[in-house]
Amino acid sequence: MLNSVEEAAENFCTHQLGVQCNTKKIKTDKRTLIAYIDTQMQNGNKYRIYIASDNDFMQRVSKLFLEEDESDEETLKDMTLETANLIIGSAKVISEGLGTPYTIGTPHFEKIGLFDFNYDECKIISIDNDELIIAIKELDA
Repeated sequence: MLNSVEEAAENFCTHQLGVQCNTKKIKTDKRTLIAYIDTQMQNGNKYRIYIASDNDFMQRVSKLFLEEDESDEETLKDMTLETANLIIGSAKVISEGLGTPYTIGTPHFEKIGLFDFNYDECKIISIDNDELIIAIKELDA
C-alpha cells in the first residue's frame, strides 16, 4: 500500500505542483499539519494513512489552488485535508490497477505539531526543504 501512496504523492508533486520531488526515509522533526484517512482492504484489514506536511509544503498547495501567498492556519488545515483526499484517492486508483483495491473514508484533520504517531511504514517526499510525510498504520480489527 505504501508504494501506491508514494507513487500518488510523487504524481501530485509532478502533475499538480509542477515540481520534481525526492523520497527519503528520515522522518522530520518539523512542526507539521497532520491529516489521515482510514482505508479497508477487500480482506477486511484496515489501515490509517497519514499525510503530514510542514507549513511550506502546504503553502505551495495553497498557492496553487487558492493563489494565496500567505494562507492562514485554517486555510492550511483545509488544504491538508484536500491534499490527503487527492493523494490517497489517487493511490486507491493505482492499487485497483494492481489488483489490490480498497475503500477510503473521509479525511480527518488530526493536529498541528510533531508527527509522533505510531506507524508501520513511512516515507518522506521532499521538494527542496519542504516535506510531506506519508505513513501507514494497520488498525486493529
